[in-house]
Amino acid sequence: MPSDLVSMIRGDDSIDAIGEYLDALAADDREREANSLGGSDQARLFDKAADAPTITLEHFVPRELDDLVPVHHPGRNTIMTLSYFRGFQKRFTRSADGSGRLFGYNASNAWFITPGYFVAYETTGHETWAERGGVVVDYFQVPDAAVPEAWPKVIPNSQGLQRLVYHQTRDFMRRVSSHVSIGRASREDQGGDRILDYWFTLCRQDRSPS
Repeated sequence: MPSDLVSMIRGDDSIDAIGEYLDALAADDREREANSLGGSDQARLFDKAADAPTITLEHFVPRELDDLVPVHHPGRNTIMTLSYFRGFQKRFTRSADGSGRLFGYNASNAWFITPGYFVAYETTGHETWAERGGVVVDYFQVPDAAVPEAWPKVIPNSQGLQRLVYHQTRDFMRRVSSHVSIGRASREDQGGDRILDYWFTLCRQDRSPS
């Protein structure tokens, strides 16, 4: 039997109603429900989230946190692979260089793929991107200033096995609730900028390890 969240996604419930439902859950229940969705339900949720308030960088790293404090967002992707490898985390921090950008990387259950660093920023002023989502997670860029000491070494996404996953890609993010977001990937290659049939959910942890 579908969960309450799945029933809402498949039904006529608005993104506001879905957000209110998730906000009312305990943190562990919210994370479990948000990160249990299959590909078709993630696709439906992404479409519904087009009507949500525009997501901002503060969703990923709340304003009250100091620079270089890491914030973990456990997630689930829709890559065609074993279920175990669909679990991952995006880990964000606010850069300390005054730019307002977020730095981050992917902590994946696929341990053999190196982290996949990125820079995240808002899409304001870029009309095409803004239609996709309010924040872009940009793998064309990697941090060019300090990151938390405990994080892995920063390397470009053109190197190693991570090239197969992150090279020339961007993720566009939409808000679902105060903690939950949903993203869809795009890839830029000789065929141009292509939106991919690849989605993922994230659920922010209010207290993340360092």
